[in-house]
Amino acid sequence: MIISDLSQIEGRRYPAKRRTQNLVGGVAPIQCCNFCIGNVTLDPQGGQVPWHNQEQEEIYFIIEGTGEMCLGEERRTVTSGQAVFIPPGVFHQLTNTGDTPLRMLYCYGPAGDVAHWRQELSGTLPKAGVDVPALPEGAWPQCTEGVGS
Repeated sequence: MIISDLSQIEGRRYPAKRRTQNLVGGVAPIQCCNFCIGNVTLDPQGGQVPWHNQEQEEIYFIIEGTGEMCLGEERRTVTSGQAVFIPPGVFHQLTNTGDTPLRMLYCYGPAGDVAHWRQELSGTLPKAGVDVPALPEGAWPQCTEGVGS
């Protein structure tokens, strides 16, 4: 039996003020072909999964906290207990707008790497409204602290 134990997974800190802990896929002990799952903690007031898209379809499930979810041209507030469906290829961003950490689970499929992880760490994340489509009007800006030049 293979078990991923969140309390034993250090995870990785990203420049956009979040920690990601892979539970299935990535560097997790459980590997699947059809999906990946992970826990993400966004720092208060601006921690973010920055504006990006990917080939896989995905779900974000908000465990605790309040955030702003941008999906294509839409912008909505999301809170604990809500799940958001992200179709393949659609740009999306989640920003913690609250004063406490926002925790969420992601699940995407099929399994595989998503480019925005590497891009953010290497400083090559495309910039919203410059290299890729703009964020919806009124959205929190894409967190680019420590990203790119």
